[in-house]
Amino acid sequence: MKELYHVLGAKQFTRDELEELFDSAQEMEKVVARGGDRRYEGKIMTTLFFEASTRTRLSFESAMHRLGGGVIGTENAAQFSSAIKGETLEDTIRIVSGYSDVIVMRHTDIGAAKRAAKVSAVPVLNAGDGAGEHPTQALLDAYTIRKEFGKIDGLKIAMVGDLAYGRTVHSLSYMLANYQDVMIYYISPDNVRIPENVKKYLDEKGIRYVETTDLNSVAGSIDVLYQTRIQKERFPSLEEFEKASGKYIVDGELMSRLKQDAIVLHPLPRAGEITEEVDGDPRAAYFRQAVNGLYIRMALIDKCFGGASK
Repeated sequence: MKELYHVLGAKQFTRDELEELFDSAQEMEKVVARGGDRRYEGKIMTTLFFEASTRTRLSFESAMHRLGGGVIGTENAAQFSSAIKGETLEDTIRIVSGYSDVIVMRHTDIGAAKRAAKVSAVPVLNAGDGAGEHPTQALLDAYTIRKEFGKIDGLKIAMVGDLAYGRTVHSLSYMLANYQDVMIYYISPDNVRIPENVKKYLDEKGIRYVETTDLNSVAGSIDVLYQTRIQKERFPSLEEFEKASGKYIVDGELMSRLKQDAIVLHPLPRAGEITEEVDGDPRAAYFRQAVNGLYIRMALIDKCFGGASK
C-alpha cells in the first residue's frame, strides 16, 4: 500500500522537497492562467475547519476546483459537525476519510493534525493547529520570498508581533532553517516572545537569530518584514493582550526606513498593524503573498495525488 502524503508540520520538509513544491507552484500559476484543468475530476476534498478562516479555506477549495475536483465540508466544524455531540476527532476523521480523497483540517488543539493523520485513510493537510503550526502558510510565505527575490539564502528576515501564539511564525522559522546564511530578527513585546522550542531548533540547525523589542533599530537592514497580528483570541487574559497590543505599526514613516528593495509580508488578516497608506507601496507584498497561497495549495494537492503534473 502506498504511503500517504500528509502535511503536518514545517520540519518535515527538506530543501529539495521545498524546491520541488515551489517549482510545481510555478507550473500551477500557468494552469490557473489557462483556466484550470480537469486532472483530478472525481476526486473530493473535505475541508474541516474548527476555527475561522477565509484565505486558507477558500484558497484550498479554489485549488481543488482549479484542478477539476470537488469539495465538501464545513467552515464551522465545532458547531456544525458531530463534535458538538461529543464525537472524538479520531472518529470524525475515520468517517470523513471514507467520504473523500484528501482532508484539509484546521483545529484549536496543538497536535490535532498528527492525531488525525494516524487514523485517516487519506492524506491530511494541516491548515493550522491552535498556537502550534501552520505549515501550508509557511510554504506560501517561503514561496513568496523566493519569487520576490529569486532566492532565500542570505536574506535578513524580521518577524514582528505575536511570536508566542503566532503559529505562522513558528512554521516559517522551521522552514527557513533549510537555507544558508539566513538571519532572523524576532521583534516582539516581552510577553509574546518567540518560544524556546523554536530557538532550540534554530540553534541545532545553526541558524542565526536576534531577539529585540526595537523594530526601528533593524528596519534599515532587513530584506523581509514579516508582520503579524496580535491574536486577542489566544491570550489568557485581556490584561496580557493589552500589554502586547499596538506596539508595532507599519505605516508610511516605518516604510521610509526600509530598503528600497525590501518587502512587507503578513499572513493576514490584519487588525491595524499595517495601515492602508502602505497598500500602494510596491514593497507591500502581502496581497501578492495571499494569491500565492492558491498556487502552493494546488501544488500540495497535486503531490497528494501522485503528481499528475509531472
